[in-house]
Amino acid sequence: MAETMRRKARLSAEERRALLEDAACACIARGGIRDFTVDKVVAEAGVSRGLITHHFGSMDGLLVAVYTRMYRDWLAVMEEPRPGLSRIEAMVEALVSPALFDREVVNIWLTLWGEIANNPVLRDTHRALYGDYRAAIMTALEEAAQANGREIDAETVATAFICLVDGFGVQRCVEPALLSEEKARAACWAFLRPHIGDQVGAAR
Repeated sequence: MAETMRRKARLSAEERRALLEDAACACIARGGIRDFTVDKVVAEAGVSRGLITHHFGSMDGLLVAVYTRMYRDWLAVMEEPRPGLSRIEAMVEALVSPALFDREVVNIWLTLWGEIANNPVLRDTHRALYGDYRAAIMTALEEAAQANGREIDAETVATAFICLVDGFGVQRCVEPALLSEEKARAACWAFLRPHIGDQVGAAR
């Protein structure tokens, strides 16, 4: 144990932050917010308690870092180019992919969303990051609609589409057997095609 602590002490500041974020994610995925405690996070990471305060200021600071990382990872997967697909098709494929549809990932999201109502710092972070997410969806919808000669209220459709995808997360957590990747994909296109045209997602 002492040798492990010494090795981790030699990590860079960025590596120690990532280690603590990984540990926090593992704790939340395993037991929700009740397992997001100083003792459990530092035990998972194998580091001293003081590192949380040193790198994040507080447990709230660590929670914000985890939320920010989750959103950035989400956007990175969602915006990854996929050969042969339009931007909106690539986004739909990403949103139903194992990388974002994973049960542990969903558990973390649901825990974080549950905290937003009672944590002003996390709520402010969510608003900023949600704006980036919605803007990315809006851009993809506008591109698809324009390509098919459609007019679209991109903000309204994007907001409704995000609610649909968020609902997938709840369903995957509560009753995962009822919502396969194929069913989620089909639901996405059933919602989107009336707004952006029947040509998109035809082969999905």
